[in-house]
Amino acid sequence: MSDMALHHVSIVTTNLERSLAFYRDLFQLDLLQRPPFAISGAWLDCGGLQLHLIVNPSGTFRDNRSVDYTDGHFALRTNDFEGFVKRAIEMGFKEDADVDDPSRLLVVREGAAGFPQVYILDPDRNVIEVNAVA
Repeated sequence: MSDMALHHVSIVTTNLERSLAFYRDLFQLDLLQRPPFAISGAWLDCGGLQLHLIVNPSGTFRDNRSVDYTDGHFALRTNDFEGFVKRAIEMGFKEDADVDDPSRLLVVREGAAGFPQVYILDPDRNVIEVNAVA
């Protein structure tokens, strides 16, 4: 057995204020103290683990602009899946949005994973999965 544990996930952003608002409002994450690094960014608490936002004016390396569950992504788990879907819709995400629309909400309520999943894009088009406790 490994003594490794996930500590944080880092997400590239081109606009820190916009991304902070997105992650705090949609996922209800709290801001953490961050050391004064040479690059701008923010740390957020995510159930005892951390989500780090890192400013890079060039953005991410992703070529695929649509929400795609086969692309690199990270996943958050919730005890209130339908509540999260409702909050995402209230914030402007839509299940019926076009494939390339950044507000597309890709919901898989019954799939091979054995638990409900939803995929969205953050403001910099990073893919995020939110899934339900089985």
